[in-house]
Amino acid sequence: MDFFADPISCAVATTALILSIICLIKLASEGSPEKRKRYAPITGTVFHLLLNFGRLHDYMTEIGRKHRTYRFLSFSFSQVYTADPANVEYMLKTNFANYGKGLLHYSILSDLLGDGIFTVDGEKWRHQRKTSSYEFSTKILREFSSEVFRSKAVTLSEILSECATSNQPIEVQDLFMKSTMDSVFKVVLGVDLGIVYKTNEATQSEGTLFTKAFDEANEFTLYRYVDVFWKIKRFLNFGLEAKLKNCIQVVDKFIYNVIRNKIEQLHRSPNDSHMKKDVLSRFLESNETDPKYLKDIILSFIIAGKDTTAVTLSWFLYMMCKHPFSQEKIAQEVWEKIGDLKENSSFGEIAASISEESLNKMHYLHAALTETIRLYPAVPIDGKVCFSDDTLPDGTSVRRGDQVSYVPYVMGKMKWLWGDDAEEFRPERWLNQDGVFQPESSFKFTAFQVRKY
Repeated sequence: MDFFADPISCAVATTALILSIICLIKLASEGSPEKRKRYAPITGTVFHLLLNFGRLHDYMTEIGRKHRTYRFLSFSFSQVYTADPANVEYMLKTNFANYGKGLLHYSILSDLLGDGIFTVDGEKWRHQRKTSSYEFSTKILREFSSEVFRSKAVTLSEILSECATSNQPIEVQDLFMKSTMDSVFKVVLGVDLGIVYKTNEATQSEGTLFTKAFDEANEFTLYRYVDVFWKIKRFLNFGLEAKLKNCIQVVDKFIYNVIRNKIEQLHRSPNDSHMKKDVLSRFLESNETDPKYLKDIILSFIIAGKDTTAVTLSWFLYMMCKHPFSQEKIAQEVWEKIGDLKENSSFGEIAASISEESLNKMHYLHAALTETIRLYPAVPIDGKVCFSDDTLPDGTSVRRGDQVSYVPYVMGKMKWLWGDDAEEFRPERWLNQDGVFQPESSFKFTAFQVRKY
């Protein structure tokens, strides 16, 4: 009786019952003689994803060992997940136009990211990608970003070296997150946040608040994918949705202030070329002056550059700690390829000696990084929405409105894709007999989200 007296428990139980009934109805309808389409096996409902949210990627991997393509049921659509490279190629290349963000992803992500490149489809997406690709390919921005990342990497190396020398524990992923935020902010907005490096005390406090709000907003937004009640909570301004709203207000206020200050700086010094190297200045120079548009695209750049880099660096360092042999091989290779350095060279001297040409010769480093990303991709799941009824190459039928995702995390663990040692860290799998790096198909190794643009 106490259970039914609790309105929340009663609501959850009722919802679970409704989903069970939907599941039975779908199974019955799909098995009727007049419907001969083959659908992916049902492995649960959205509540199974919610219950396993804390170990979601390992949970997906367990299912992936049994089914290459499978699905979970929600109220009005199926969530289809696949680890089959043929399906990935079909979604990202062959029938690219039929799979996009759709209203599902837009409704979930747009409160934080607005109309940025990660939320929109069609002409808006093409315009942003074309503009961004052009700007990042310019010599000015390439040289500026290289200078920024090189400088930040030197300081980061010094911090880690000091901790190692003094045997001082450090939360390394947190350090990487702050470091990449500093770096990305400098490249994208031309602003020194000073979160790690304390180079600008005036913006350090505001930058810390922004970073905390931005990270929490990302986390709360992610919960929407498994919380069927999130729209009700948003309407009532309740729970995580209330916290998300507050975080977004902090994020938006900070970014709008940066945009306004940048516009004022450019008006005061229109001929100062040193102020026109960052991404925001480049957009303003090309007459993109709508603050909302600039804010949306800036947040997309920050997400693309910050967490992905920090997470990969964290896993890479973890792999090096677990595999000292690989660590020694990388150190030896780096030392050999840059050459002309003394044993007591500073981090700055080492960084200055690393050129694009020498990096291209570091095949084992490339292999070790790629192997880390194979096992621990920065984007473990990439979801799309099916725009019209379709059949994937493996014969799986998907309906209009279904969420269809490929799962790089699961793909990296599959023995049928990578061999019996699929779950082992082995950089040598990426090298030929001469020790030269050999890439895999971008639809098998999907970490860099190759698409037909």
